[in-house]
Amino acid sequence: MSGHTILLETPLLVALNIAPNRKKRLEDAGFHTVYDLLYTFPLRYEDHRPQDLSLLDEDQATVAVWGVVRGVPTLRYYGGKKSRLAVSIETSEGQELKAVWFNQPYLRQRLLPGTPLLLYGLYDRRMQHITVRETTFSPDQSHKEGLSAVYPTVAGMSPKTLKSLLDRLLDHPGLVVDEVIPQSLRQKYRLLSRKEALYMMHRPQDMNDVAKGRRTLAYEELFLFQLELAMLRARRTKQPGLSHAIKHDALGQVINRLPFTLTSAQERVLAEILSDMEKPEGMYRLLQGDVGSGKTVIAALALYAVVTAGRQGALLVPTEVLAMQHVRSIRKLLPLSVSIGLLTGRTTAGQRKEMMQKLSQGALDLVIGTHALLNDELTFRDLGLVVIDEQHRFGVEQRRMILNKGRQVDVLLMTATPIPRTLTLAFFGDLDVSVLDELPKGRKAVETLWTTPNRFASVLALIEQEIGKGRQAYIIAPLIEESEKVDLQNAIDLTERIIQLKPHWKVGLLHGRLSGNEKERVMHSFVSGEVDVLVTTTVIEVGVDVPNATVMVIIDADRFGLATLHQLRGRVGRSGHQAYCVLVADPKNEVARERLKVMREERDGFTIAQKDLELRGPGDIFGIKQSGLPTFRVSDLTSLRDLKILEVAHKDARSFFSSHLSDPNAFLELPPEERPPALVKFVELKRAQYIVPD
Repeated sequence: MSGHTILLETPLLVALNIAPNRKKRLEDAGFHTVYDLLYTFPLRYEDHRPQDLSLLDEDQATVAVWGVVRGVPTLRYYGGKKSRLAVSIETSEGQELKAVWFNQPYLRQRLLPGTPLLLYGLYDRRMQHITVRETTFSPDQSHKEGLSAVYPTVAGMSPKTLKSLLDRLLDHPGLVVDEVIPQSLRQKYRLLSRKEALYMMHRPQDMNDVAKGRRTLAYEELFLFQLELAMLRARRTKQPGLSHAIKHDALGQVINRLPFTLTSAQERVLAEILSDMEKPEGMYRLLQGDVGSGKTVIAALALYAVVTAGRQGALLVPTEVLAMQHVRSIRKLLPLSVSIGLLTGRTTAGQRKEMMQKLSQGALDLVIGTHALLNDELTFRDLGLVVIDEQHRFGVEQRRMILNKGRQVDVLLMTATPIPRTLTLAFFGDLDVSVLDELPKGRKAVETLWTTPNRFASVLALIEQEIGKGRQAYIIAPLIEESEKVDLQNAIDLTERIIQLKPHWKVGLLHGRLSGNEKERVMHSFVSGEVDVLVTTTVIEVGVDVPNATVMVIIDADRFGLATLHQLRGRVGRSGHQAYCVLVADPKNEVARERLKVMREERDGFTIAQKDLELRGPGDIFGIKQSGLPTFRVSDLTSLRDLKILEVAHKDARSFFSSHLSDPNAFLELPPEERPPALVKFVELKRAQYIVPD
C-alpha cells in the first residue's frame, strides 16, 4: 500500500492500512480522515538537542545532555511505593553530574557503569543534578534531533501512539496536501505551502519553524472560517421574509410618551432594525451594547412595531428573574391595548394552557419567557419577530426551535456583554451588527472601590450612609449554601450576619432556588422600596433595573470574571444619583488582582471585554463555554498576533466572496492557481449548504 496516493479527505483506515479492531478507537477519538490527524497539533515542544551545561546562564533549565554512567546507582523507597533512584554520570564535556529518577526503580538494573545515556529533564546548576523525565540508553551520538513535539492524550490514545500514527503519515511517499489558499494571497503574505506548514508544525528544527508554520495555518483557518460566514450571510440575505407594514404614527406616539428622550445611538439602532423589518428579506441582527445603554427599550419598540403590523412577537430570556423584569419594564412602555404574557418553568399548568390557546388564536400580542417558550406544543397564529436576550446563553439548536414556530420570522439577538470588535468578526461575522455606544444623559460614573474582608465594617457604613439618603443596596454572594470545594461566603449566612449587625435594616434575600412567586415577591419589595438591602446571588447579573439602588457590594469579587463584575456594577448608577460598586476581596494570584485593578480603572464595557479576552480567553468572554462559539485548531484569539490575522482574513474573505463567489460563474472563470483544488471542494460543500437557489 506504500505507493498509493493519500489526500486529506482519505479515510485513515485506507491511508494507513489500520486494522479494523483499532478503527473504532480512532473514530471514538475523532479521527476519521487524514485531515483529522494531520491537523492535530502538539501541545508544546521540547528541545532535545544535547547542550553544554557549562554554557547555561539559568540556575534551572530543562535540557538534554549526553552522559556515561559512573558509579553504582542507589535506590531508596519512601512514602510506601514511591522511590528515588540516583547515579553519578559524566557528561560528554567531562562534567560530573548526579542524575535522579523518581518512581522508576526498574531502571536500576540498566544503569551499569560505562552505559552511555541521553537524558532529558530539569537541570539544577547549584545542586549539580538533573531530574530526568526521559532516558535513551546507548544513543546514537550522531543523532541531531531538533525540537521534540509533545502531543495531547486524546480519548485514551497516548501521545506516543498519536505521534507514531503521525510519523507514518508524514513519511508516506504518497501523501498529497492540496493547496486551499489562492496563490495571490499566499504570495502577498509570503505564506508557506500547506504541506510545508504542516511539516514545520510537526517536525520543526527550532521555534522559528513553528512560528512560520503557525502563521500560515492560522491564516488558512481564519480565511476559510470567514469565507464560510460570508456564504452564510449571503444565504440569509437571500432568504425570503415578510415586509412588515409598520404603523410609524402609532410607534411615534409611543416614543413621544416615553419618560425619557432616546439617545442618538438608540435612534440610530432603532432605525436600522425597523429598516430591516420593512425589507422583503429576513432580518438577522445582533444588538450589543454596554450595561445601561438602553437595549430593553429598543426591544420593546421593535416588538411593538411588529404588533402594529398585525403579527406577534416573542422575547426569549435566560432567567425567570429577567423575564419578570422585562414584563414589568415593557408593560410600562407600551400601550395597554398590547396584550403581554409571561411564560416560564414556574407558570402553572392552567395558566400555560390558557396562554398557549391565546397565542395560537392570535389573542395574545407578545409573550416573554424562558426556555418554556421552546415547548413543542407552543404555537403562534403569526409569529413575526423573535428577540433573544443574552443570546449567548442559548445554544444554536434552541434558537432554531423558537424560529421554527413562525414563518419567515425576523430575529434580533441582544447581548449586554460588550464584545471586542475582533471577536464580533469571529463569532458573528454572518450577522448585521448594531452597537449602542452611548449612555443616557445625566448619569454619573459609578465609583468603584476595592477593599478587603477585614474592612467590611466600612462597607456597611457606606450602605448606612446611602440608606439614610433614601437609597438602596445590593450585596452579592456567589453561593446559596455551603460548599466543601470552595470557601465562599454564601447568601443565606451573609443575610443572617447582616441582620445581626444591622437589625434596623430591611433585608431581602434572592437566589435561584426560590419559587417564581417568591422571586416576584422579593423583587417587588425591592423595586417598591420596602427592602433597603437585597442580598442575592448573580441571578440579578443582567436585566434588573432599580434606579434607586446606588450601592453594589460584591463579596469574593476575585472569584468572578471581568464580564460578570462589569454586569453587576451595571445594576447601579441607573439614575442621576452617585453610585458605588465595592469589590470585597483578598486575591491570592496575579490574574485576580489584575481583574480588580481593571475594574477600578476602566468604565467602558468594550475595553473591559478586551481585557477579559486577554486574561481568560474567548470561550469565557461570555461567562460560559458553549457550542455556539467556534473552536479553532491553530488560531489563538487571545493573542494580538492572531487577532491581527483575523482582521486581515476577514477583509480578504469578504473581498474574495464579493468578487468571485457572489456570481457562480465568476469562480469558474478564475485561473487554476486562484481556485486551488482544496478551495474548490470547500466552496462546493459550503455552497450546497448556504447558497439559496434563485
